[in-house]
Amino acid sequence: MSVARHRQSDPDSPVVSLTPVEGERPAAQLLGDELRRHRESRGYTLAAAAQAIRGSTSKLSRLERGESPAKERDVYDLAAFYKLPRNEMAFIEQLLAQAANAEWYERFADVTPHFLKRLIRMEGRAEEITIFENQVIPGLLQTPRYAEALVRMMQANVLSDAEVTRTVALRTQRQIILDQDLPRITALLDETVLERKRGDANVMHEQMEHLLGAAEMPKVNVRILKKDAIAPPTAITYLQFPDHVPSDLVYLENIEGATYATKQRSLDNYRKVLSEARYGSHGLKESIALIKKAAKSWGRKAARER
Repeated sequence: MSVARHRQSDPDSPVVSLTPVEGERPAAQLLGDELRRHRESRGYTLAAAAQAIRGSTSKLSRLERGESPAKERDVYDLAAFYKLPRNEMAFIEQLLAQAANAEWYERFADVTPHFLKRLIRMEGRAEEITIFENQVIPGLLQTPRYAEALVRMMQANVLSDAEVTRTVALRTQRQIILDQDLPRITALLDETVLERKRGDANVMHEQMEHLLGAAEMPKVNVRILKKDAIAPPTAITYLQFPDHVPSDLVYLENIEGATYATKQRSLDNYRKVLSEARYGSHGLKESIALIKKAAKSWGRKAARER
C-alpha cells in the first residue's frame, strides 16, 4: 500500500505549525504508486496494462512514476481493467483530483506560502470540509474583487501590484474544487461577516450575490449563525477524508502563517465546537433570506456611492 493510505496521525501528537513536510510526495506520484500497486497485485505486466490505455509500456511506466500528467480517461480505463471496487476507486479519484489541483497551484509558487500549498493539497483530497468564519467570507466562496480587497488590506506593504494580482488569481483558481463532486462544503458564517465592509459597497454587493449563488449549489451548505449563538472566537477549517485516510485535520490560519491540529482530543473538541455552531445556525431558508437582505442593503449603498 502507498504511503498516503498508511499515513495516520499520532493520536497524541500536538497542534503544530504548518511547515513543508520533508519527503512529502506529490499527488501524481501517489496516484502512480496506487496504479502500480493494483497492477502488480493482479499480476499484470506493464505491457498488458498498457494495452488498456492504448499506449506503450514507457507511457504507463511514466504514469506510475508520476512523471507524466495523469489523463482522466487513462486512469478510469486502468481502473476498469483492474476491476477496482468502489472504495478503491474513490481513493483513486481523490488522488486524481489532487494531482489536477497541484498542476495549477504550482504556477503560483512565488506567491503561495507553504502552509497554503499544504491546505490546497489537502482540500483536493477531502471528502467534506466544514468552515467557520467570523471575520470574512471563506476563501473558497470569495469573489476576485473581495479577495483583492482582503489581500490589499493585509499585505499592501509587502506585495507589489503584480504579486497582488497573482495572489488573487491563486485564490480564485483554488475554487476549482467547487466543480468537483467532492468535497462537500459547509460554511458556518457569523452574521457580522455579511455586514463587515471589505472594499467598497459595490464589492460587497457583488460578494453577497456570489454567496447566494454558492448557497444554492447542491454540494455547498451555507448557514448563518444566530446572533445569540455560542460561536468560536476564531476561524476553523475541518477537513474530513474518505475512510478517514489520512486522518482528519483542523486548519487554523493566522496573520503570520497557520497551524493544524491532528491530536485526537483536539479533533474531538473542534468537532464539538463546530457541531454547536451548526446547531446555533439558522436553517437554509432563513440563512438565504439573510444573505439576500444583505445583498439588497449593499446594493442600495453601492447605488448611493456611484
